Amino acid sequence: MKRDTHPSGAPWRNFYGRFKGKTLRPSQETYLDEDLAKLSPGAVGWDENPDRENIDLKALFGDKDVWLEIGFGGGEHMVHQAVQNPDVGIIGCEPFINGVAMLLGKIRAAEADNIKVYPGDVRHMFDVLPDASISRAFLLYPDPWPKKRHHRRRFVTQEHLTPLCKVLKKGAIFRVATDIPDYVRQTLEEVPHHGFEWLAERPSDWREPWDDWISTRYEQKALREGRVPHYLTFRKI
Repeated sequence: MKRDTHPSGAPWRNFYGRFKGKTLRPSQETYLDEDLAKLSPGAVGWDENPDRENIDLKALFGDKDVWLEIGFGGGEHMVHQAVQNPDVGIIGCEPFINGVAMLLGKIRAAEADNIKVYPGDVRHMFDVLPDASISRAFLLYPDPWPKKRHHRRRFVTQEHLTPLCKVLKKGAIFRVATDIPDYVRQTLEEVPHHGFEWLAERPSDWREPWDDWISTRYEQKALREGRVPHYLTFRKI
């Protein structure tokens, strides 16, 4: 089955780029072999869960609030949030296997025990998350798809925002960080039309990082290359 085809037969447009980059280091191969299965959130993919039954969040995290990170990159933000918020459970989805391997190394180093990892498309996760089960979601430096004809591949479209809204609790927070001005434009145009309100109080709000923000390698790259990061906060209504 092609990667841009949903198992139901409907076409999919990928909102991410590569699945694998440079050759993994031996230590990263070890993390994948030894840790990934232990950190699984359950049967998420279509092969192991063709009936799309909900995963049991209570079995994973007890009574903790659950957060979701969509495309965690190298994982530094997610591990930071997990360590700072031990009373929260966090699920991260990332199809780029090098990023998954980097995250697993960081989880080991931090000894974080409140993270679950799905090495695949977050849209599979949307299928199996219970409705109104997620308290906070993060979309940090997503693939910008800069060409105009590819803008429909961006995450901030109806195809992705509708199922995201479905799994978020009322009042849940959705954070978006990007260094691409046109991605800011599309985010501000699309997200409020799909069940969210923008929480900015003044024009400078989208240029100020959140109080609990940790700078990621993607943000550092943007700053080195002279691009301005933007931070947008929305609430499900």
